[in-house]
Amino acid sequence: MNTPIPKPAVGIIGFGRFGPLLTRLLTEGYKVYAYDIEDITARAVEAGAEVADWDQITSLETLFLAVPIRHFKEVVSRLSSTLKPGTTVMDVCSVKVYPATVMKEHFPAGIHTIATHPLFGPDSGHHGFDGLPMMMSPVSADGNVFESWKNYFQRVGLRVHVMPPEEHDQLAARSQGITHFIGRVLQDYGITPTAIDTEGFKDLQLVVEQTCYDSIELFHDLENYNPYTVEMIDNLSRSINQVKETIKRRN
Repeated sequence: MNTPIPKPAVGIIGFGRFGPLLTRLLTEGYKVYAYDIEDITARAVEAGAEVADWDQITSLETLFLAVPIRHFKEVVSRLSSTLKPGTTVMDVCSVKVYPATVMKEHFPAGIHTIATHPLFGPDSGHHGFDGLPMMMSPVSADGNVFESWKNYFQRVGLRVHVMPPEEHDQLAARSQGITHFIGRVLQDYGITPTAIDTEGFKDLQLVVEQTCYDSIELFHDLENYNPYTVEMIDNLSRSINQVKETIKRRN
C-alpha cells in the first residue's frame, strides 16, 4: 500500500470572515495552519485549518496575511525580524499599493512577496471557485515562486489577472470602491422595499445588502487606503451635480 505524500504547509495570519474561504481555496494542495490574536479554534477546525501559535506559524515557508489593512504595517513589522530567507509572503488586501509598499520597505532581501486580491468573498465563493477572478503581482518574488502560485490558483479554477499594484488600485477605485461607496450612500439614504419595486430597484437593494454586510471599518479601510478613491468620489459628486442640472422642472 502506497503511503500518501504529505501536503506542504501554508499559514494564514488573521482568521476573520475571509479566513475559512481562503482555507477552502488552499486545502486542495496544502495543509493549512491559522493564527489570530483571538480564539479561532472552532471556526478554524470547521474550515479545515489547524490552529498554530506565533512561533509555529512564522516557521512555515509560505504565509498569507489576511489581517485588516489598518493593522497590516504592524503585523509586517513584527514579522520582518522572524522570517527565514526564502519565505513567501502574500497579502489578500482589497487595495494593493499600500501593502505592496509596506512589504517592500520592511521585509529583508530573500523574502518572496506577492500582492494578491481575491476578487470574491464568502458569499460569491460559497459554491466554488470556477471562473472567479484574482489579481496577482510579483512584488519581490522569484519568477519561479510566482509562477508556481499563479499556476496553483488557475488549477483550482480562478481567473488570474497579473498587473501592477498601481493599475489594480486605479481600476478598483472605479469598480469595487464606487460600488461600496454607493452602497453606503443608499443605506444612509434609507432605501426600503415597496409594493411596486422594479427589477432595477431590487438590484440597488442587492448592492446595499452586499456592500453593507461587512463592517463599517472595512469600508473605511477600502476607501482610505486606496490612493485613487478621492478622485473617484470627487468625479462621482461632479457627475451627480451635472445630471442634476439637466433636470428642469416646470413651474
